[in-house]
This record gives sequence, C-alpha cells and structure tokens, in this order.
Amino acid sequence: MKILGIEIKPGMLIEHKDDLWEVLKTQHVKPGKGGAFNQVEMKSINKNTKLNERFRSSDTVEKASIEENKFTYLYEDENEYYFIDGKTFEQINIKKNIVGEKGKFLKENLEVTISFHNEKPILIKLPNQINCKIDSTDAALKGQTVSSSYKPAVLDNGIKIQVPPFVENGDEIVVDTRSIEYVKKI
Repeated sequence: MKILGIEIKPGMLIEHKDDLWEVLKTQHVKPGKGGAFNQVEMKSINKNTKLNERFRSSDTVEKASIEENKFTYLYEDENEYYFIDGKTFEQINIKKNIVGEKGKFLKENLEVTISFHNEKPILIKLPNQINCKIDSTDAALKGQTVSSSYKPAVLDNGIKIQVPPFVENGDEIVVDTRSIEYVKKI
C-alpha cells in the first residue's frame, strides 16, 4: 500500500531502496523556502543499519504488509528462541540476532507479538512494561538529590540500567521495554 512521505510515523515498517525498514523517529519540517518534508530515521530489519532520509510531502513510499500474531515464549537454545501460538499450537523459532537485546527480557510464558513479512518473522514486540529484579546496584551517596541523580544497576537478566538512589539490591522494579528505562519500584 502506497502512502505519502508526510504520513510516515514511528513504528511503521516501510519498503525503501529494496529493503525493509523500521521507522524509529520522524520530524516534520517546514523550511522558510521550499516545500515541507518529513525527516525520517530508519533501521534496516535485514542489515541492522540506520538511515536518515528526507521525504517530501509529494513523495510516496510503500508501506510493508505485515501480519501480526500473538505467541507465548517457551524456551531458548544457543541460536534461537522458541514460541507457541496459543490458538493453533503451532510452534515457531526465531534466530537470536532478529530478537536482539530484547531477548534478555523474555521469560517463560510471556506473551509477545511477532510481526511477519511474507510469512517470515521479522520483528518481536514485548509488552511495554516488564517486572524485573535488581541483581546489584551501588549504594546511594549522602547529599545527592533524588531528582537529579540516578545510579547504575544490573538487572537479574544482565541488562544495565539507571535507577533512582532509593532502589536497593533485590528490589523489584518495572522497566519500559521500548526505551529500557526505569519506570517505578514495586
């Protein structure tokens, strides 16, 4: 399906320059001279490269036809993650390089959304927020203000994150999986 360059939004998947791209950021620009355009930052699904592209309001681009299905995470081996469809009980496996860093958030029985392009899994969407446990963090220093200072912490899955000073070892927190940032303490 063709869409105009100004209709491109973050999260979309588009076909451009013989590749499939995930749109990360967009900025609509109206310069003093000339026509308006959309400045788009994209990441290649296949090559894992980034591209900044300018689309004029009259340009058209092909929106990728994507099919999304809900799956439940089962387990992993050295190279792949395994998922099952709760309705059809069809089991699929996805290579770890497709899932990337987000694979560390996968826990048994976690429901995820997998996007398919031409019946090939290309993208995995985790729930927006996931509960994690703090494995280790530095002690808070006296005199630091709560609003301005964060300290490094390591989650039980090995991911490094910045947390407020009142978070201690063993605390449970909520993490935003889109930005991998601290949300709140449980």
